[in-house]
Amino acid sequence: MKLEDKVAIITGAGSGLGKAIAMLFAANGAKVLAADVNSEKLSEVAKEITAAGGTVKTIYADMANATDIDAMVQAAVNNFGTVDILVNNAGVMDDFSPVADVTDAIWERVMKINLEGPFKAMRSVLKVMVPKQAGVIINIASIGGLYGARAGAAYTASKHALIGLTKNTGYMYAKLGIRCNAIAPGAMDTSIRSTVDFPHLPALQLVNERIMPGMALNPRNSDPMEVAQVALFLASDDAGFVNGTTITADGGWTAY
Repeated sequence: MKLEDKVAIITGAGSGLGKAIAMLFAANGAKVLAADVNSEKLSEVAKEITAAGGTVKTIYADMANATDIDAMVQAAVNNFGTVDILVNNAGVMDDFSPVADVTDAIWERVMKINLEGPFKAMRSVLKVMVPKQAGVIINIASIGGLYGARAGAAYTASKHALIGLTKNTGYMYAKLGIRCNAIAPGAMDTSIRSTVDFPHLPALQLVNERIMPGMALNPRNSDPMEVAQVALFLASDDAGFVNGTTITADGGWTAY
């Protein structure tokens, strides 16, 4: 019970990694506020957590909507009294476009959900964490935030920026008892692929020549629960001296 009586907000909790984190945190004693844009999937997650004896509330929250984000944090406070942990997991892929082919629509959508959403959630939750001088923020980045050819320009830029935001926040609030870290997963079996129209990728020849050869080096995809275990470590007191950094969880893909 590494998170007994802690209150955790988890975004994108309806499926994939977010669901795995919600289930694992609840199993370790956390009171979970599960947020997502898919209310049906949230209901399924809540049923599973409750059936296992965990504590959970759900809320519809679009990470592209600042009003939803503030309401999400307030819901955690209203239901559980505080917020101890924020996991910014919700995210979308781009369409693998290199810079010359990125549309404004793709750029703005990816940045709004992958970067602005986590930033605004962090800003909102820090209003709760700073006064009590305690809290943990975990941002789900990607090895696409560490390397240049795991996705298109928009996704790559958004995850690099999220890692920079993580470093700045971890350092700036370290003396206030607040830790902020990121996880950089490699390929994972989640629904994020559904956000990419692979048969109709722009600049397909360039993508095939420059990105796809490196994909063959990936040893395997992870199960979401494998990466959720990293989040549990970062959220717990076991990681009390881990701050402002990024943990890579990619099965050795980037070790080559």
